[in-house]
Amino acid sequence: MGYSDLHDHLKKLEASGYLRRIQRVINKDTELHPLVRWQYRGGIPAEDRKAWLFENVTDARGRRYKFPVVVGALAGNPAIYFLGMGCKTVEEMDEKWKNALSQPVPPVFVTDAPCQEEVHLGEEVRREGLGLEEFPVPISTPGFDNGPYTTCSHWITKDPETGIQNIGNYRGQIKARTRIGVFPSALGQDIYIHWKKAQAKGQPLPAALVVGAPPVVSYVSVQKVAYGVDEIAIAGGLAGEPIRVVKCKTVDLFVPAEAEIVIEGFLNTEWIEPEGPFGESHGYMHPRQFNPFMEVSAITHRKDAIYVSWLSQLTPSESSVIRKIGYDRLMLVHLRDECRIQSVLRVEMHEPLTNTYKLVIVQMRRPSEAEVWRALHAACSFHPGVGKIVVAVDEDIDPSNEAAVFWAMCYRMKPHLDVHIVPGMEKGHAPPFYYKDELHGTDVVSYHLPANESAMLCNAIQKEPFPPISLPKREYMERARAIWEELGLPKLKPEMPWYGYSLGQWDEELDEEARLAVQGRHYEVGEKLASRRIKA
Repeated sequence: MGYSDLHDHLKKLEASGYLRRIQRVINKDTELHPLVRWQYRGGIPAEDRKAWLFENVTDARGRRYKFPVVVGALAGNPAIYFLGMGCKTVEEMDEKWKNALSQPVPPVFVTDAPCQEEVHLGEEVRREGLGLEEFPVPISTPGFDNGPYTTCSHWITKDPETGIQNIGNYRGQIKARTRIGVFPSALGQDIYIHWKKAQAKGQPLPAALVVGAPPVVSYVSVQKVAYGVDEIAIAGGLAGEPIRVVKCKTVDLFVPAEAEIVIEGFLNTEWIEPEGPFGESHGYMHPRQFNPFMEVSAITHRKDAIYVSWLSQLTPSESSVIRKIGYDRLMLVHLRDECRIQSVLRVEMHEPLTNTYKLVIVQMRRPSEAEVWRALHAACSFHPGVGKIVVAVDEDIDPSNEAAVFWAMCYRMKPHLDVHIVPGMEKGHAPPFYYKDELHGTDVVSYHLPANESAMLCNAIQKEPFPPISLPKREYMERARAIWEELGLPKLKPEMPWYGYSLGQWDEELDEEARLAVQGRHYEVGEKLASRRIKA
């Protein structure tokens, strides 16, 4: 097996200095997530954020757990994500995603698996201290959440008609020793489609909740691939080899053999019950609404299992890093390859606070006007709730730099000509959450969102000649950088634009005058200008 399981991955993190071990007793209900949260809300640079391994975990009642909890291990920062992907550069990572999406590798089936070293079936999962009580599931948003929720929780279900499995990441509310809620959020999510099909057949939906899968599986679980594509095969493409899977003990599903914990059961399709509220990645508390729930039939796990929790809620967070890196790639593939807009260079789905879905920046190289509008419309229709504001910029604008994007919007865009409002959109997974049910005259929270939202498409591409960028030309900035480094000054991290360049509104005479100036011959320029005096 060439790909890493979670235990291998943690060893690599520790060797690379990205793992912080906490041996102090930590309360999972009140202290654990707030402690990690500070590395995202305390002004700590992204490169200094780490994974946290809590080795002595207790709860609000003083119970000690035998399993440790790890947070940030999959994407505490982008470097951790790269390590889990087995990449060193953005280009290498992009190539892996491209190959995985175009050449999936089907899984290989095994009968002996670490995730089934311990098996709890039937009445055993109902015993005190077992079932879902066995695991130290943290409270993510203490003071607002109404209980512990699984966050790194990969739900596996299959289409009742085709038999094709899907793996997606959805929160799970711990409701009882053998009952856990799921928030499928509708919006075309595969698990919801499977649930509706099973409901139409009058059957419960078999499901398996996987915690602590091999990193490549976790990275795929949050991505929006086409319906009917088995994400385990995409994970195999990322790994460059088949992912080992094993059949569950009580449901007809296959799960990653190297997972830490597997919770098996059936999603009830006859009844739904209130689920939530929960702090969400759009930065607001998502209210309670009626959702499916799973009745647990079995739990299997490794003897040395590590419980994995993702820090979600307000972005940036671990879950937004995991989602964003893959989403940027999927949107790029959608625009450039599927929509055949070859002028698209890069896509940046803005992460801090906005949660990667709402603000999308598309970088393009010398596009025609038609290509700009095709790209903007294609981006806002990529997935429900994605692309409320979509901005097209030139290749000299860094789409990850908000200031540069605003700069382009302020000077390269005429709002009355270059902004289109697209009506008939749905807001997706975002507040406000209540709307008026006209039939019954009440406020409800529902999967079925009205088409009362809109998207704003902004063409911030340069459309006419501009004067040069008012910074020293590249050769002078590079010479100054060499001196900077010679002086041993702090390490530079250049941000575009870091040198001046022409944008078309510049001529040879002006260029010659600038050349004379750096040669100390500016008086020659002054004499020339004096010869052109006119009567005031």
